[in-house]
Amino acid sequence: MLDTVKLGRRPGSMRTVERVVTAPQRIGLDLIAIEEGSEIDLDLRLEAVSEGVLVTGSLRADTVGECSRCLEPFSDTVDLTLTELFAYPDSTTEETTEEGEVYHVVDDEIDLEPVVIDAVGLALPLQPLCSDDCQGLCPECGVRLAIAESGHGHDILDPRWAGLAAKFGVESEPSKNLVNTEAEEK
Repeated sequence: MLDTVKLGRRPGSMRTVERVVTAPQRIGLDLIAIEEGSEIDLDLRLEAVSEGVLVTGSLRADTVGECSRCLEPFSDTVDLTLTELFAYPDSTTEETTEEGEVYHVVDDEIDLEPVVIDAVGLALPLQPLCSDDCQGLCPECGVRLAIAESGHGHDILDPRWAGLAAKFGVESEPSKNLVNTEAEEK
């Protein structure tokens, strides 16, 4: 909560706020989020405008997640730019917008929690990766391809052809990972 009493309501008045807050709950998505209790650095500018208080600034916090390809845990940071209008009670903005479209100044205070939750949820990737070149898991055995030996592959015989292969004594060809095959061709 930010107090706007010192700011006043005269359009053009401004003040800056630098604050470190603790995340009251886990903020983010299933695979990546700001953990509960983590520090969130806020560097904000509050500016009185005719319809309310315009809040602009930046947010920085550490995130933890699970790679969507290899399922390994990783950590990262999220840096966001915030710009949000908080409408005064009985302002034209409040009267002309639908419920939930605009945030409000309530008792001369601004609640930034829903703004932070919305901004972080939109900024974080739906499929986070531990690194841009993460190869993922082997589809056959599940080993992480980043730690698998070179030429990792498996002998796979389609069970529909097993009888015919046995009759002619044909050995199955080992499957190769697409990543390893491409690397060998270069």
